[in-house]
Parts: sequence; C-alpha cells; structure tokens
Amino acid sequence: MFTKVKVVSYDLTVSLGKFAILFGQVISWMRVLPWDVKSITAQMVEVGIKSFPICVMSSFSMGMVLALQAGTSARFVFNEPLYVGTIVAFSLIKELSPVLMATVVAGRVGAGIAAEIGTMKVTEQIDALYTLGTNPIRYLVMPRFIACVTMLPLLTVFTNIVGLTGGYIVSVTNLEIPGTIYWADAYDYMRVKDLFHGLIKSVFFGATIALVSCYKGFECKNGAEGVGRATTSAVVMTLVIILVSDYFLTALLVALGIG
Repeated sequence: MFTKVKVVSYDLTVSLGKFAILFGQVISWMRVLPWDVKSITAQMVEVGIKSFPICVMSSFSMGMVLALQAGTSARFVFNEPLYVGTIVAFSLIKELSPVLMATVVAGRVGAGIAAEIGTMKVTEQIDALYTLGTNPIRYLVMPRFIACVTMLPLLTVFTNIVGLTGGYIVSVTNLEIPGTIYWADAYDYMRVKDLFHGLIKSVFFGATIALVSCYKGFECKNGAEGVGRATTSAVVMTLVIILVSDYFLTALLVALGIG
C-alpha cells in the first residue's frame, strides 16, 4: 500500500513538474516576435466564433432559469418577486458565466486540442516538427493558449448580456415585473470591479483549458486508444481544476477587493 502511494506521489510530482515547464515555455515563446498571426487567428475562430452558438444558448437558458427561481423564491418569502434583476446580474457576471463558459469550451475545444495533438504525437508528427527545426510549443501550444486566454473573456462578456436578456424575458412575461425595474435592479448595485471579477476568472480558466489539453496531448501514448484516454483525461482534469480553483480564485479576489 505504501509503495503504491509512493508511486502515485512520484507520478503526480513528475506531472506537475512537466506541466510547469510547459507553462514556462509558453510564456517564454510569447516574448519572441513575430507571432504566427494566421495560426492564432484560426484558433481564435475555433475557440470563440464556433463556440458562440452553444455558449449563447446555454447562457440564455441559465438567465431564464435564474430569473424564474429567484422570482419564485422571493414571491414565497416576500409575496413579491423582489430584486430579480440584481440576483440574475450578480450570479451571472461574477460566477455562473465564467464557470459555465469554461465548462462548455473545455468540452468542445479542450477535447479537440487534446485529440489533435495526441494524434500528432502517436503518429510522430511532433518528432517531425523537431526534425524540421520547428518548436512544437511555439507552433502548436502558443496559438491555442493565446486564443483561449483572449476569447473566453469575450465569450463571457457576450453571454452576460444574453443571460441578462433571458432573465428579462422571464421577468416581464412570467413574473410580471416591469422591464425598467428589472434593468434598474440589475445595474444599480453593479460595480465595474464586479465585472472584472468574472473576467479575471475567465482568463485563468482559458489558460487552464489550453495548457491541460496541450499537456495531455503531448503525453499521449499507445496509439488510437491512448488518444481516447488523453482526450477524456484532459476534459475531466480541466473541469476538476476549474471547479476546485473557482473557490480559491473567489476568495483571493474578494481579499484583494475585486468583487
């Protein structure tokens, strides 16, 4: 039993070390100009534009559910659906939109990154890049890292608007709250730092998606079966890190006075 724990601890330490090295290499290559703008743009389209429809549908539904639940609960307690706009706005902007968008992008984009790089690994295409004098970190990882870090906050901003709109529709049609009151509740108590609270989380989550997915792809072994395992492992590990780190990020941002 002790031997197994020791082996697991050793493997975990090695994995953390490799992950830290990958992150350091990405940051190092980002300082080297010029960037491959064509590749970065292609990844931004993949991460941002192609993820936009599903992100919009998810956020719109979430805003509607939040408004309905908040209005129903408030009516049960106060006999009136009070502060529905405030509840929807704060819940979406500070917490739900960053986490929900990260979850959607991790499932759609993270799995694709791990599968693509994993396939290149098992078919020795990455070794061929080294042979041709091309660094795989600069060619494969850096564009995906930049795309995830930049596009996830943008997706979060758009989905905040869509989610608030969904809450507005439910408030007006189901809860019979005047639209002016809903938007007043949403904006009267909102501060700029509350918006940054969610955006900072989105940047961290975007970096997590890119780095974990690329790392799992580079560590892929054993052919097609290994690609499947790497893809599954990348998505699961990314989601776990997002959900666990969310609390610590929230605590840190609150301690710093951001939200």
